[in-house]
Amino acid sequence: MKTYNISASLAHWAKEMPDQSAIIEMRSKSQVTFRQLEEESNLIASGLLQHGMKKGDRVLVMVPYGMKFVTLTFALFKAGAVPVLIDPGLGKKKVLHCIKQSDPRGIIAVPLAHAIKTLLPTAFKSIQFSVTVGRKWFWRGSTLDQVKRSGQTDYQMDAASEDQAAAVLFTSGSTGPAKGVLYTHGMFDQQTRILRQHFGILPGEKDLPTFPLFGLFTTGMGMTSIIPDMDPTCPARVNPENIIRPIQNHGITSSFGSPALWDTVSRYCQKNGVRLSSLRRILIAGAPVSGTLLKRFESILEPDCKVLTPYGATEALPITSIERQEIVNDTWAQSEKGEGTCVGRPVAGAEIKIIRISEEPILNWQDDLEISKGQTGEIVVRAPWVTKTYFNLEDVTRLAKIPDGETFWHRMGDVGKWDEQGRLWFCGRKSHRVVTGSETLFTIPCEALFNQHPDVRRSALVGKGSGSNREPVIIIEPENMDRVAKDREAFVKELLAIGAASPHTRSIKKILFHSDFPVDVRHNAKIFREKLAVWAESQ
Repeated sequence: MKTYNISASLAHWAKEMPDQSAIIEMRSKSQVTFRQLEEESNLIASGLLQHGMKKGDRVLVMVPYGMKFVTLTFALFKAGAVPVLIDPGLGKKKVLHCIKQSDPRGIIAVPLAHAIKTLLPTAFKSIQFSVTVGRKWFWRGSTLDQVKRSGQTDYQMDAASEDQAAAVLFTSGSTGPAKGVLYTHGMFDQQTRILRQHFGILPGEKDLPTFPLFGLFTTGMGMTSIIPDMDPTCPARVNPENIIRPIQNHGITSSFGSPALWDTVSRYCQKNGVRLSSLRRILIAGAPVSGTLLKRFESILEPDCKVLTPYGATEALPITSIERQEIVNDTWAQSEKGEGTCVGRPVAGAEIKIIRISEEPILNWQDDLEISKGQTGEIVVRAPWVTKTYFNLEDVTRLAKIPDGETFWHRMGDVGKWDEQGRLWFCGRKSHRVVTGSETLFTIPCEALFNQHPDVRRSALVGKGSGSNREPVIIIEPENMDRVAKDREAFVKELLAIGAASPHTRSIKKILFHSDFPVDVRHNAKIFREKLAVWAESQ
């Protein structure tokens, strides 16, 4: 019987290339081979089952991204448990809400998280067993060292079925509360297969994953994961040297990161004449990727290095993909005219449709939901790796899924349109559109026009007022606030002239300035327009 458990791949790589490095951690300068990772995760998996954990238990993992995080997560997969992964950058209040919602039976965490659990017990009341990674203080439970002492390196895990729960992964909460997305082992299996096929990923490659989940995938695909010394919750503030050095010293061939991270790194490379010649593939995701950033790679990478910008979400990844050259040579000129961001063609196995925008649940798929090519509507997707449900959130699941016979369509919460070449164009989040008395304005097309002004770092479209008669406002984050202080009137005049020149933005008559946009914690690239809308109301 085939096991769909993603951790079964470790046994395969431990046999195929036992002495190949599986993980190299730059901060601690430590590394582990595939054989060692297989044995260590076996020890922990079997030890946890000796220390009160049961198969099927949801286990909260509160350990920083690194070698221990990857090893523990694979161990939980092997033991048949369901790791619950919450982005620590969400902030204390939101993290506690996510813990309560996921109702975990166990926790594996560093001492600080255990101290918080002891001081704020309400959110953790479902927890029945605890493991401390590090020194245990005044709380109950075992330490990871004690767990390992009672484990076996030759532990044989049970086969996992396709529909068996594998993990609860929380969304970044960039538009509304963070939601727990339930993954099955079959979905992880499908996702790994499509990533490998579509992006041409080969075992033995060296990868620099700057996002925890991708680090799990690359290890499972037989790549050496070189974990950089950075805070994954603040990718925009990364020290570029901590990305450049491992790429150059280890001959890294592949990397996954957010646009904010690559914006910081590419600016540094361009300024200092740095080339990253070993790279053959960069995946950039998490928010729209600008042509300005992609053009910068021209002087940094070798001509055969592919820079791909896959589109998707925690619930559905990947959905489409497009390569840098196609954006730079073709679609970016249209983006700058307000057409949206081209995110490419569907990956094999993914079906995408554009439907009429609606805020209501759609109880059954009807063909007449679909709108014509070129029209902007809601993006829906169907694929074997798209998640079926949110954990403990039936109403949210009903709103996000459209049943269609034995299958379903997932509503991405985004708006977009098709072009004549069969490419998808992203026009922003559905909840961010601004409906006035006479038209609907979409964020990405409108903002692209203002972003071309040399003194604009980025812009955000929001609406003042409520309902279907709002006033559109453009908020500008300038490259330098001095320009606003010294020359505000002229700056506003220039921006209004840009708006008046396009049918997309002609109705925008109000400009506000904000020194530092709030952004999501995961990729530091999605603008929190909800927060800016509240701020705009007070101006």
